Amino acid sequence: QVQLAESGGGAVQAGGSLRLSCVASKRILGAMAWFRQAPGKEREFVAGIPWNRDLQNLADSVKGRFAIFRDNDKNLINLQMNNLRSDDTAVYYCAGSVTRFSPTTMEDDYTYWGQGTQVTVSS
Repeated sequence: QVQLAESGGGAVQAGGSLRLSCVASKRILGAMAWFRQAPGKEREFVAGIPWNRDLQNLADSVKGRFAIFRDNDKNLINLQMNNLRSDDTAVYYCAGSVTRFSPTTMEDDYTYWGQGTQVTVSS
């Protein structure tokens, strides 16, 4: 079993930046991703990255503002969030797949999930 631990959430004003980190207890030989769930809404895909390439798959709502990075030597992925908006407020979850080498937007494709970290953006 692999544990994922997120960190870096917090409160920030609109236009500000945050960097989320996710550390895995073991290397995940598959795609990794960030999802988020806002109050009263379903969980949605935010960003994903393949196992062995730097290609980023970003949701349209975050393109140009967010970036995802992966360091396999450290079993780590980061989500750099810039120019944050109030509608980015959500609990952000890290996820890892053992069945997909390239990220997908489907929750069911991910085996491991973190506990989530809260991001609150005030306007």
